[in-house]
Amino acid sequence: DLASKTVTVGAFTPITGPVPFYTILTHAAESCFKWANETNALNGWKIQYVTYDDGYEPARSVAVTRRLVEENNIFALAAAVGTAQSVAVIPYAKEVGLPMIGPIGGASALFAERLVFPLLPDYGWSAASNLDFAVTDLKASRVALLWENDELGRSAKRGFDQHMATLKKEPVESIPFEVRNTDFTPHVRRLANAKAEVVILFGSNANLAAALKAAERVDFQAKWMGPFFTADPTTRKLAGALLDGTYFSSWLLPVTSEEPEIKAYRDNVGRYFPNDPIGVFGLNGWSNGALFVKGFQMLLASGKPLTRASLVDVM
Repeated sequence: DLASKTVTVGAFTPITGPVPFYTILTHAAESCFKWANETNALNGWKIQYVTYDDGYEPARSVAVTRRLVEENNIFALAAAVGTAQSVAVIPYAKEVGLPMIGPIGGASALFAERLVFPLLPDYGWSAASNLDFAVTDLKASRVALLWENDELGRSAKRGFDQHMATLKKEPVESIPFEVRNTDFTPHVRRLANAKAEVVILFGSNANLAAALKAAERVDFQAKWMGPFFTADPTTRKLAGALLDGTYFSSWLLPVTSEEPEIKAYRDNVGRYFPNDPIGVFGLNGWSNGALFVKGFQMLLASGKPLTRASLVDVM
């Protein structure tokens, strides 16, 4: 809105469903936008952030995006939550020319579209680097993969399988699970039978906690690896001391860093959402929000007309 100098962006977020703790990501992105407004980061422009619940269901993510475009007239999606969810929205976004800035997901498909600007690494790269660490640094020869049965897990599996082939090795197990799964006893029994030394899990922090609990119940001893976003206080809350010794890859600076951008995250989330833990989830959400702030700064500086197409061009 040129008259009020307000740019409206939106996101879908799982307030209900299997991963309600992912809303920490959305709160942090919102904090980033409030901070940008307060510090006049956008030369007199203000960001308005509209979010709706999609229950972490890709079909609902598409419906929410359509609503954001048609009712709220959003300029872009910013820091929308979910890998399978973001992938599901791509065809509609392309149809209406809607930029997807900082989708919080790591699907390979997000890297193939001109109007999508992912900040997270592809989970395929992530899983492959976990595997490489397991083989090279931990000297493990029996590695297994537990993967969420949607685009999140499938992207991880693609990278894992490709790197296994490069190493001329085979996984001792590769087991899918549903994101709603709360009992991992059968999965862990299979891992135990396969004598897995390292288990790489790609799923939610609730899935990781449930798998660690199952491993303790059946007395299965192995080294566990989780995706970077599960290296968060919310996982510690779910898993307790069982989390000790778990390996996490990371692409973010440490949450404790004194870099001004990281400090801005800590200071502001603490003000706006004092009940949310300071951790990787929050820093993830903030960073993806900051990508839109940066993109809009570039658009204003470019002197181009303030259109969705121009935002894509400058970014």
